[in-house]
Amino acid sequence: MQYTGSKYIGGFVDGRMEGDAEYILPTETRYVGEMKDGMFHGQGTLYFPSGSRYEAIWEKGLAVKGTYTFSDGLQYEGKNWHYCDTYDRRFYTEMCHGLKPTGISQLTNEDPPRKIPEGCYDCGDGFYNPTTRIVKDYKNRFLRNAVKVQDYLSTEARTWP
Repeated sequence: MQYTGSKYIGGFVDGRMEGDAEYILPTETRYVGEMKDGMFHGQGTLYFPSGSRYEAIWEKGLAVKGTYTFSDGLQYEGKNWHYCDTYDRRFYTEMCHGLKPTGISQLTNEDPPRKIPEGCYDCGDGFYNPTTRIVKDYKNRFLRNAVKVQDYLSTEARTWP
């Protein structure tokens, strides 16, 4: 664990992680569930820093059946998924709380939408600053260096008004 930056809370059998456990990755993603022979095995849930989670049945480290739930409670459905598509363009918050009156637009699932720092772009997992060419998460922590994103962002991402 010391080499990967991960943290493990649980039992060992023959030097391998086993039994009910908690495994925390350096990204702050947390697995809580059963381990066998050093791998996710049995019932377990991945909790992501964004607040979303993936509950699954695992076999030898692979998810064989699971459900992804977004931080707002929306559950992903693998079949007949019609969230924000041409079939039904409402955001999840609009499905839960109704549409806004005519003339008041809802631009994101968050209402009100998060404030974008001046000169930056919202790229879904954080803010991109074209001056520094860095993406930081919504808590202002470094995520990644950006290389060839300017063309994409100028046409696809939300920007500061």
